[in-house]
Amino acid sequence: MKMRNTEFERYFREIKLRQTRDTFTWSILLLALYFAAGNIAEFNLLTVWRSLPNFLDYIVETIPTLHVSVLFADSHTKGSLAYWGYRLPIQLPLIWETLQLALASTLGAAGIATIFSFLAANNAWSPAWVRYGIRALVAFLRTMPELAWAVIFVMAFGIGAIPGFLALMLHTIGSLTKLFYEAIESAQDKPVRGLAACGATPFQRMRFALWPQVKPIFISYSFMRMEINFRSSTILGLVGAGGIGQELMTNIKLDRYDQVSMTLLLIIIVVSLLDMLSGRLRHWVLEGNK
Repeated sequence: MKMRNTEFERYFREIKLRQTRDTFTWSILLLALYFAAGNIAEFNLLTVWRSLPNFLDYIVETIPTLHVSVLFADSHTKGSLAYWGYRLPIQLPLIWETLQLALASTLGAAGIATIFSFLAANNAWSPAWVRYGIRALVAFLRTMPELAWAVIFVMAFGIGAIPGFLALMLHTIGSLTKLFYEAIESAQDKPVRGLAACGATPFQRMRFALWPQVKPIFISYSFMRMEINFRSSTILGLVGAGGIGQELMTNIKLDRYDQVSMTLLLIIIVVSLLDMLSGRLRHWVLEGNK
């Protein structure tokens, strides 16, 4: 027994020494890659540190001046909440437009991605040229960032919600299709084999064997993507693709510091509410009233 304990201790020391050596080696390698990439990209932490006060000064500028004595006065009284939010009648409809943009693009993309994913999955019995063609297409769609798509569509369709909708939908199709067909390929094969033994067609096997397994995953990914699309749609507004981002860019350009903070506050509130709501909806859809 004592000999076995000695062998185990020796083996444990060897494993621990190897893990320590590997951790140290990989840490040095990653640090070297980090500094090499920073040098090539001309990224300098010292410059960031020196410029940090400028960033903090801008943040301080955006903080509104509120006075307790007139906090609830009308919109003509400087230092009141109403004076700070005098553009809310313009900003609230833009927030609603941004939400609609995110919801519409997510729903449309999720439906298309569901069809594409079954055609692109290796275990869904589609022809090889179809699988590789769809995979190449969605790889291209998600390689182009939403901002690049938005710039292209703004040049084609002009400023408005249409460029933002198309940009978000195309990128979401690329992202969701990859997530979806990977989920299909990870599904259990036993129900599929059982239906095949009963003489089921490929469509019936997808409908009754694969779809029940992947449906919760599809719903979860779609909810997550809707949250991402709302955040992305605020950025797309910076290039004229509609929504609250356009208001944010206008306030920044015109140096309306108090309205920059109001717009950011609205975005933060809506994103937080959307996170909570989507989490509850996802739980309700997947688990019912448990």
